[in-house]
Amino acid sequence: MKQPVALLAAALLATGASLATAAPASAANCPSGNFCVWTDADFGGQRMNASGDDEWWESWIADQDSSWANHGISGPGIKDHVKVYEDAVQFPSTGGDMTICLRPGDEVRYNATANDRGDSHTWAMGC
Repeated sequence: MKQPVALLAAALLATGASLATAAPASAANCPSGNFCVWTDADFGGQRMNASGDDEWWESWIADQDSSWANHGISGPGIKDHVKVYEDAVQFPSTGGDMTICLRPGDEVRYNATANDRGDSHTWAMGC
């Protein structure tokens, strides 16, 4: 009985297939070059994405943010970190407290401290 199993395994390996594969962890569905924020944890619910600063989020996402992803582009001199603020960033306001900061490639499924507090975001050189 071992010989047929060994032959099957060899045939699968020869064709590039594998006997057991693990499903990769689900990554956030966020376009390249964008910062995305979702109304629900685990990248669920409605999604907002932006490639630039947004100093005053729309009412449907303001104070409703529960997960975040930074798929921005990195490079020398490029603002590639995203800072989320609890208030709108409009003169004279600077946005109030920062609720969360994401480095390039960060995907945050949920953060209790930042949950439902974001109203705006800016791209920055660092956190």
